[in-house]
Amino acid sequence: PSTSWSARIPMAKLILVIDDGAEQRRFLERTLSAAGYRVVTAPDGESGSAAARSLLPDLIILDVMMPGMNGYQVCRTLKADPATTDRPILVLTAKDEPTDHFWAREVGADDFLTKPVDLPELIRRIEDLTERR
Repeated sequence: PSTSWSARIPMAKLILVIDDGAEQRRFLERTLSAAGYRVVTAPDGESGSAAARSLLPDLIILDVMMPGMNGYQVCRTLKADPATTDRPILVLTAKDEPTDHFWAREVGADDFLTKPVDLPELIRRIEDLTERR
């Protein structure tokens, strides 16, 4: 029996962007979609955590400074959940002090970049993190 040609094309990787900034979400959605990724966004930590559990994305891009549940809390929660513990998390934030890098590692983030982000570097990091899966 033959399989259709579409069955042999790998599905694009799914990236979940959790950021309270509407402009930042739109920018990342446009940029990453143009690079061939499927992108879903969430405007806060609570909805982002729920989306991560239901969608099981290939990568999560996570802002730190958000109202309610901040990025560090989201990261710690997702890394503690057996359903999402293996999902790579890239922290993307305007915060760039040594303590910010420390806390990102402490809560289980897999990588850390600062805003404004260098797009080629962002794509390279996404490729590195999703290739490991």
